[in-house]
Amino acid sequence: MMRLGRLLLTALACTALAGCAATSVPLAQAERDAAAARMMRDIEVLASDEFGGRRPGTPGGERTVSYLISRMQAIGLESGTNDPGSAWRAPVELISTQPLDHTITVRTGRRTTTLPLRESAAYSLNSRVLIDGVEVVFIGDGSREVSAEKLTGRIVVMTQDGSEPGSRDAIFAANPAAIISVVADETALDTERARFDRERLLLTGSDDNRLNAFVTRDAFANALPIGEWDGLLTKAAAPEFSAEVMATTIAIDVQSTRRKFTSANVIGLIPGKVSGSGAVLLMAHWDHFGECAPGTPDPICNGAVDNASGLALMLELAARLKANGPHDRDIYLLATSAEEAGLLGAKAFIESPPMPLESIEAAFNFDSVAIAPAGGNFGFVGEGRTRLDAIVQEAVSKRGVALGNREFAESFLQRHDGWVLMEAGVPAVLVSTAFASEIVMGPYIASRYHQPGDEVRALEMGGAVDDLLLHEELVTRLASTSGDTGLSQ
Repeated sequence: MMRLGRLLLTALACTALAGCAATSVPLAQAERDAAAARMMRDIEVLASDEFGGRRPGTPGGERTVSYLISRMQAIGLESGTNDPGSAWRAPVELISTQPLDHTITVRTGRRTTTLPLRESAAYSLNSRVLIDGVEVVFIGDGSREVSAEKLTGRIVVMTQDGSEPGSRDAIFAANPAAIISVVADETALDTERARFDRERLLLTGSDDNRLNAFVTRDAFANALPIGEWDGLLTKAAAPEFSAEVMATTIAIDVQSTRRKFTSANVIGLIPGKVSGSGAVLLMAHWDHFGECAPGTPDPICNGAVDNASGLALMLELAARLKANGPHDRDIYLLATSAEEAGLLGAKAFIESPPMPLESIEAAFNFDSVAIAPAGGNFGFVGEGRTRLDAIVQEAVSKRGVALGNREFAESFLQRHDGWVLMEAGVPAVLVSTAFASEIVMGPYIASRYHQPGDEVRALEMGGAVDDLLLHEELVTRLASTSGDTGLSQ
């Protein structure tokens, strides 16, 4: 109430003074506050317990899709699927897989040892995988170069100590039957279980045949002849070591539960008035982790920042663009499913887009925007990788701020939906005050990211409004066919 009184006094003063501009700062702040309030209303709904954490394949996921459709309709958008049989919803066919059971058996001569379940773990995304009777090769910690010929079709045993983060991916590229990582102890094994003992999603038709297994050092050493494991470690320490085929054979039996279901991307459209002039794409993922902490007082990952805030910004931007239209080019809204599972909704969009991908002039992704205060610099994820650099840099400079830490922003390049479009040749970027630096983003990542604490009470809307206004300018310019948009071919 006191704030409203100050605004009224300022307005009266402006009326009395001939030099007072119609676009005074208090009025601009009132507009910012109103935009923030509208975005907050959407965030409060999407991040509420009633939406259950917005996990695909759950009632909360379906409620999210229905809400987004209703909001796009209320704004005055049209369905953007270009499919009369599936208005608003572009199907995303998914498979859910959950670890069920496993056994790992080590055979050395006449001795057969089944490793204790508390000291072993094995994971596959298929219903059942049984591997037996194949050769086993030991490669040390995976840091040495090993020819693909020595890995293909074999069970690869490696130590976890000192392994490079990408070494397992490089080994799997050689198509081994499985990788068994020997970890230090049960505590280290529990760390791996925390990564793998959960539901995983993948697109139908893109099965991942990797078999990952983990065993404790003591359990594996005890299953081998006395002294053999220590002998292998000694050999692995030699400079000339590469790999050694073991006399041991290992059988791995892994079972998982699987179900197929259909999720959906939600696609809306503000039609352009110049036919064939291309499109601008706005995108934000709608999914989150659902009940991520079962058995605790607060089990739901509500995802207020990630990514109810991005959805809210996209909806508010669409409303403003619709009110200020018509624009020359089509403006599409894309709310993607299953981003958290590996950018799967964006991949489904690329496989079956409602418009030619080459017709997209620019794509702007909105993800986790409600972190930074107003007036800060902008992080530019994708800088130097598309033809959008000049127009983004100009728009940021006009606001009296600068681009933030480029190295920090670059660390998110492959972690957002825009990366999938970029790889398909679409100029896609993420520009946000939230990604300006580790100083801005770091506290959120450390305390609330992918946790139940990502709730509405902890939001900062100032930077989100800055993001909104910047993108309103960018999209308005890029949706126009008249004049120089600032793009370089």
